[in-house]
Amino acid sequence: MAGEPLTRGRSLLKDRGLCKDKSLSKGGLMDSVETRRQAITAWINKKGQISFAQLKEAFPEVSDMTLRTDLKNLDDQKKIVRIYGGARSVEQVAGADDYLSRRSVTNVEAKKIIAQKALKLITPGLTLYLDSGSTTTLLASQMEDQSNLIVTSSLSCAMELARASQLKVLLPGGSLNRYSMSICGPQGIRDLEKMNFDLAIMGVTSYDQAAGFACNAYEEALMKETALKRAKKRVLLMDTSKLGKTSTFTFARLEDVDLLVSDGRLPSDFLEVCREARVRVV
Repeated sequence: MAGEPLTRGRSLLKDRGLCKDKSLSKGGLMDSVETRRQAITAWINKKGQISFAQLKEAFPEVSDMTLRTDLKNLDDQKKIVRIYGGARSVEQVAGADDYLSRRSVTNVEAKKIIAQKALKLITPGLTLYLDSGSTTTLLASQMEDQSNLIVTSSLSCAMELARASQLKVLLPGGSLNRYSMSICGPQGIRDLEKMNFDLAIMGVTSYDQAAGFACNAYEEALMKETALKRAKKRVLLMDTSKLGKTSTFTFARLEDVDLLVSDGRLPSDFLEVCREARVRVV
């Protein structure tokens, strides 16, 4: 019957918990291109990765060409990542660190506070490493045009610093992570191993007492760890939302940090742990 494939597609997605909203119920799921693409995105985010065969099974009434167009459109909008034979979620590809453009519009006020505090640490004459991330990019946009050598793995930071005539900016070699807009990889690590920094300023994806400071991209964790080892003073930028969360790859423990720059809302029990570890918090 004509309505059977449509019903089966709805049933499959309902089983996967994606038809709770009325817009994904009978009469809505396949009737709107945008609604269908939202359902595809939600499913991929939930599964992490799907094959094109699974997508066809969920949407049997939609042609292969249309579904491939859907995936291309969602990839172009950076909502999913197309791979050979299917698609993956952004979080899985980027290591749950998400697109820089998305992170730059979350916890904006906290990041502004942190950037203003960190700005006071950068005095003329210092050589510093500036990590990738939305908070470090905000910091770079506010830096004074003064005599500093800045090594950064972040393309967005480098672009912000390009406006200044006195700042000298170096980028290590490596491959591009188009989600975080940063450079990473073995070449970058080799470059950093030959450098020495007065100050290393790092972004943080998460902090958990057992796991330490961590992120979800292996090569970026190695870059962070290498830069911290080459620095006289090690500074981490962390807003309260990162506390109590766990990511896959640890790049530092609390005892590896000299200064933690926060949004001023860290809980008292964590501040006590910092005091015991002799880590200054501002």
